[in-house]
Amino acid sequence: MKLSVIIVNYNVQYFLENCLNSVYNSSEGIEFEVIVVDNNSVDGSLEMLKEKFPQTTVISNKDNKGFSKANNQAIKIAKGEYVVLLNPDTVVEENTFKLCCDFMDENPKSGGLGVKMLDGKGNFLPESKRGLPTPGVAFYKIFGLSALFPKSEKFGQYHLGHLSKEKNHEIEILSGAFMMMRKSVLDEIGLLDESFFMYGEDIDLSYRITQAGYTNHYFSETQIIHYKGESTKKSSINYVFVFYRAMAIFAKKHFSNKNAQLFSTLINFAIYIRAGLAVLTRTIKHFLLPILDGVILSSGIYLFKEYYEDNVKFIAGGAYPEEVETYGIPIILFIYLFSLLFNGAYSIPTSFKKIATGVVSGSVLLLMTYSLLSENYRFSRAIILFTVLFATAAIPPFRYFLHLLKVRKFASNRAQRIAIVGKADEVNRISSFIKKTLIKPEKIINVNAENEGESESNFSARLYQLKNIIEIYDINEVIFCAKDLSSAEIIEQMGDIQKEDVDFKIAPPESLYIIGSNSIESSGEYYIMASDTILKPVNQKNKRTLDFFLSLFFILLSPLFFWFVSNKGNYFGNLFKVLFGALTFVGFYTSDEISDKNLKVKKGILNPTDLHDSFALDQENIEQLNFEYGRDYSVGKDLEIVFKNIGQLGRY
Repeated sequence: MKLSVIIVNYNVQYFLENCLNSVYNSSEGIEFEVIVVDNNSVDGSLEMLKEKFPQTTVISNKDNKGFSKANNQAIKIAKGEYVVLLNPDTVVEENTFKLCCDFMDENPKSGGLGVKMLDGKGNFLPESKRGLPTPGVAFYKIFGLSALFPKSEKFGQYHLGHLSKEKNHEIEILSGAFMMMRKSVLDEIGLLDESFFMYGEDIDLSYRITQAGYTNHYFSETQIIHYKGESTKKSSINYVFVFYRAMAIFAKKHFSNKNAQLFSTLINFAIYIRAGLAVLTRTIKHFLLPILDGVILSSGIYLFKEYYEDNVKFIAGGAYPEEVETYGIPIILFIYLFSLLFNGAYSIPTSFKKIATGVVSGSVLLLMTYSLLSENYRFSRAIILFTVLFATAAIPPFRYFLHLLKVRKFASNRAQRIAIVGKADEVNRISSFIKKTLIKPEKIINVNAENEGESESNFSARLYQLKNIIEIYDINEVIFCAKDLSSAEIIEQMGDIQKEDVDFKIAPPESLYIIGSNSIESSGEYYIMASDTILKPVNQKNKRTLDFFLSLFFILLSPLFFWFVSNKGNYFGNLFKVLFGALTFVGFYTSDEISDKNLKVKKGILNPTDLHDSFALDQENIEQLNFEYGRDYSVGKDLEIVFKNIGQLGRY
């Protein structure tokens, strides 16, 4: 057998399916096997493999063994002359494996091979070719010199920026996302070092290949998509610790004691610097706006209070009670900040509409709360009215000013304009699929995947005209039908277009999801027909916020509601599970026949069927209710289901 393709999977079912489709389309002219090692996924990956890729050899682990151990499990049973370690979030061209094997056959001293990698936007990934992270190279990378001078032969050694990405090169370090090696070399030098759990094992193995007298190569004559490149992880604090600790393990293992100690000192220093920067960046990113909003509101309210107190209310002497400053104004601030949070004004990115809605909602909530207070606690209508006016006049303009300065830009209001590239049947299927989600595109343009022959009337253009179509119709999303286009054609189009304001997605055949990437800073993403809306981050946040406060509400008022609950034994247990995030009030209906494994929503006490007579519902009706709940999700729908089924809160 010529080749063994090894893929380690952990809860990325949709990426894995997309990857395997491309791998099995690359079988022409080469005998190969595919081994998938699953590290205890719970997202339906194993079921998908059994149903759609029964020819795949599957190793099913009962726990997450990490990258090194899982790959070693597969390498030990691999039969191929060459072994490829392949990430599940990749797409390979139809001739990738054949070209790589031919190159290795022609270069008997080559021990390892990497290829040109593009991210989900069609941009070249610099980790496609890397140099050995010696103390000097690591220093330049850690302290940003490699980023400042990427083309420098000295400072850009980590990503070998001085070497052309369009030519083949001998390199030192391969990327673990695509790593082809001779099985005989692995038998000689040993497998992946299992002391590395996630990062660094590719560096270690690449170095051992060169130390054994073999060469590693960057091969530019084929390219793959790698959705989750290095840039997607760098803001993670965990990435900082794990990655740099892995580099320290590598140095201790391979460098002299003196160099290893120097490297270790440098790494530890870098960890604290980079981790500190990561914490600071994330803190600023998530808490700066609430802090600024709070400062603006509190400053205005306190200044008005002082002025009104001295010049209007208590001219003859006196002052407001201390409780106004101690409790009253902080409660006002909490009401506004909570309202802004609940309405998505602190989402990244957010919209001006959400900010305005948050301010209006906060004002209404403040006025309602104040009106319900007894006379003993109503400290000043003037302060309340000023706060409403000031919040309206200050917060939205301030946020717009930040938008103009590009400090925190609003989400783009640009209408979705989609080009679907494929043949008639798939284009119609995907178009119908999109219309069943809440995407609601302003325009859909059909592009014929065939450049020759008679084109049907429902097509606006052919594949060779795609670039022009994007310009003419201001397209911001291109969906490629994988059934009708080769991976090579898709990757070629992405690399050729390369527009930051255009998203590329791939629709696998016979699948109810579309996979792609909206940003070079984000990992790959997908949207599923049955659950697109409920999976949006703002709705996930709103759902969790509702669960938290609603569970507190029912716990505090349990003396009243407890008597209406049919299963009293589970009432408090359910409420506390919701409070701490183990359950949600409303989830999807599940049974042996109807599973929610792909919907990624916590198990609910209640479900969408609780608004209907469940005895009169068949499986098709229930699946439709699940679909509509996920597609049209709103906080109001959850509230309706909960308050119409208070007696069922002790269920399970």
